[in-house]
Amino acid sequence: MGPPKAVRSISQQAFDEMVKENMDDLDMDPTEALQDAIETLTLQGVDLSGIVTCIPGESTVTDNPVIQSLERLKELSSDWADRINEDGELGEVLGLLDKLTDLCRVEGLGNAAIATRNGGLELVCLICSKLSSGCSRGLVSALNTMASFLHDLQSTETFKTSGGPKMLVGILNDGTENVNVLNSGFSVVAAAATGNEVLKELFMDLKIEEIIAIIFRKCGKLAIPSLYDAIRVLLTADDNRVVASQVYGYARKFAKIGIAESLVDSLREGLSSPSLVSASIALKSVAVNDEICRSVAEVGGIDAVLCCIDDSGEQGNTTVAKACCSLLSKLAGSDANKNAIVEKRGMDRLIKLSARFSDDPSVIQEVMSIICTLSLRSPDNAACAVEAGAGDLAIQSMQKFPGAHLLQKNSCLMIRNLVVRNPENRSLLLNNGIEKIIRKAKENHQSCKAAATDALRDLGLDNYNS
Repeated sequence: MGPPKAVRSISQQAFDEMVKENMDDLDMDPTEALQDAIETLTLQGVDLSGIVTCIPGESTVTDNPVIQSLERLKELSSDWADRINEDGELGEVLGLLDKLTDLCRVEGLGNAAIATRNGGLELVCLICSKLSSGCSRGLVSALNTMASFLHDLQSTETFKTSGGPKMLVGILNDGTENVNVLNSGFSVVAAAATGNEVLKELFMDLKIEEIIAIIFRKCGKLAIPSLYDAIRVLLTADDNRVVASQVYGYARKFAKIGIAESLVDSLREGLSSPSLVSASIALKSVAVNDEICRSVAEVGGIDAVLCCIDDSGEQGNTTVAKACCSLLSKLAGSDANKNAIVEKRGMDRLIKLSARFSDDPSVIQEVMSIICTLSLRSPDNAACAVEAGAGDLAIQSMQKFPGAHLLQKNSCLMIRNLVVRNPENRSLLLNNGIEKIIRKAKENHQSCKAAATDALRDLGLDNYNS
């Protein structure tokens, strides 16, 4: 892991003094003095996140609602011994926590940065440690506030040094019967592990995958949306400080203890489940190799995904259609699964889906991606795809959406796999004018040039580079 990039910072006191100097030494009015300080420091590359910017004479730092809420919580915490007095102080504590959560969820105000700069995360970790497992309402409020504070690498590092991971895993272990506590707790896991490889590793060291497996067994039919988000984040390599992430190994651990099977069960609930899209994305994160992809198919995963694709077309649900197509494309990476998908009339069902979303290039390009994968190194599947209408889909879509660069690229990639081992498909597509369409995509979209060139070459054209 490389060292974090050095960022210049400034304290609240130094910032306030700079504004005051602008007024005293340069005779600026308060508004001008504040704006000049902000512009000067920004030009110097100083990080102003978490700095309370207020016009002198009109308001002060202590008037900021985030600061006021934190100061009151600190006053209350100074009187705590072992546990918060549920009968007395808890009501006020919950009110302050909920207020902080609402403030930090308002975009553009930088309230989360103000909270973390002023000790908010350390304070909420303390509150969580003082709340008993039976105080579920208090834990939900505190965890929601904690999740709202976690907004960047620095805040997640503060969470780590405050003992957050161990404390949080303890709460999740104790709260496996309470859906609200679990949902709030896993929202913290997702927020903390985003972009932080060290925290992913810490959570895995604390056996969070075993907790997730237990929760699926106990609460499989109950809605815990953030659980799926946590799985996705824990298995995503998103820390740019790290050259080689460990998430591939984590995904294998998840699959080994049955989490992939549990996610398939979530898919079986279909479009009636509010977590269908999240479950699809989570399962895609787990399915990292051929063995896992085949195991998903063996427990009915392909059937479940195809049913969701059918239903998404009938109900016109674009979000579900794209998520399930993306998952099916991942599962189709296994050669054994390719044949299973085709045998289940997968080609016909995908072409039918594209017809239902004929005005939406974002869905059509996902369909093309799956057909491209299904046809890779498989002339039989390529023949089946063209018979189902994949060639017509490519021609019609590329003509209808000339500006959709990703659709144009995916179409070129699909065409290549449809023709590279199937000479009969080359003649069919060329006779229908595909060469002119591909050349136009190559000319209009830089991102299509390589794919278009390969498609023209595999169509048997000598001047494919021109």
